[in-house]
Amino acid sequence: MKFYNRTTEIAELQRIKEMAYNDHSKLTVITGRRRIGKTSLILNALKDDVIVYLFVSRKSEADLCSGFCSEIERQLAVFVPKMDSFIEVFRFLLEQAKNQKFTLVIDEFQEFININESVYSDIQNYWDQYRTATKMNFIVSGSIYSLMTKIFQDKKEPLFGRADAMIKLTPFTTAVLKEIMSDYKQDFTNDELLALYTYTGGVPKYVELLVDNKALTIPKMIKYICQSDSPFIDEGRNLLIQEFGKKYGNYFSILDAISSGMNTQSQIEAFMGEKSIGGQLSKLETVYEVIKKQRPLFAKDGSQTVRYEVSDNFLRFWFRYIERNRTLIELGNYEGLSRLINDDYPVYSGKTLELYFKQKMQESFEYRAIGSWWEPKGSQNEVDIVAITLDNKKAFVAEVKRQKKNFKPQLLETKIEVLKTKILYKYVIESTCLDITDM
Repeated sequence: MKFYNRTTEIAELQRIKEMAYNDHSKLTVITGRRRIGKTSLILNALKDDVIVYLFVSRKSEADLCSGFCSEIERQLAVFVPKMDSFIEVFRFLLEQAKNQKFTLVIDEFQEFININESVYSDIQNYWDQYRTATKMNFIVSGSIYSLMTKIFQDKKEPLFGRADAMIKLTPFTTAVLKEIMSDYKQDFTNDELLALYTYTGGVPKYVELLVDNKALTIPKMIKYICQSDSPFIDEGRNLLIQEFGKKYGNYFSILDAISSGMNTQSQIEAFMGEKSIGGQLSKLETVYEVIKKQRPLFAKDGSQTVRYEVSDNFLRFWFRYIERNRTLIELGNYEGLSRLINDDYPVYSGKTLELYFKQKMQESFEYRAIGSWWEPKGSQNEVDIVAITLDNKKAFVAEVKRQKKNFKPQLLETKIEVLKTKILYKYVIESTCLDITDM
């Protein structure tokens, strides 16, 4: 699959590079979940540049540095002496940057925690000494978001405040997903577009896997996902164990519960045998950013009317179908797993369709607030989408249905009358039903 989008990020990386080469060295931090395309972005943005690319794998420091020295010698065309510590390597590169302009990329930067944690203090020391006297475009990236954030944004850490720019990559926009489908399946249906969004969450690597394997119809997508050597089968587990570490069990159970539709704290605690999980929910939201807290539109921050949802659409799908049906996988019953996903798709994709429309509206930059609205328990009044225009004068209210034939206009009108008295009394209201034809 060809490289898509990232126009804004590419422009920013090129702008910072010019500053580094014409003024003095700059440090850029790129974060984002695994498979989001951090390395591809860097290599595409700076493809015409001299790049020293160093990947931090879990080896001994001496072994790692041996490989680094070979790469530096190859890219900079200079003699590199034998060095056994990374800080020697880093200082050597800074010395080279006094006379040569180049980009240094250190990928999986957070892995130094497992190799030699003092590296961060040493980098800070030499960076502070050499930064203004050198012309290095220094880029670090990492896929363990919580650690990368801690390294550069925790005031107690040595590299706090050293980044000149921080770029967080997010999944493809709805417009880019449409562009990809148009390029690789010109006769695509909206249901196939929705399936691509549902199964990949717009994560570039997952989209690329389906595109490269010509799996862009719904049956082919499901067949590719549900096979013994499919990278999708263990992807969620690998992604989250890497993020959570050894104590992942309770986090998995919480995410399993939320993905199953248990979206209040009391429901999740009941699912987990009445365990208190307030602290873990907080970490999942604020440290790992895997879930997000939802309140009805215009509810105060302290409101107890709270629902949780998995913020990563791929993980939401993975927990609901792959992790929950691990027994089928262990039995090698991939056909059974395929049938289960296929049979449930019309129901499951209905919720994903709502998320798609919210994302599409957010990407339009036409609204100041987008959310859902519901009354406290005991009431049936709930509206899928409520959005307020930028001028703060109009409200857009929508029910989302896969098929318009299931829409009940009178029921929505009844809910709107409630909304008028509760939160939308000062707005001109426009209402509609959004279905799969509106994608």
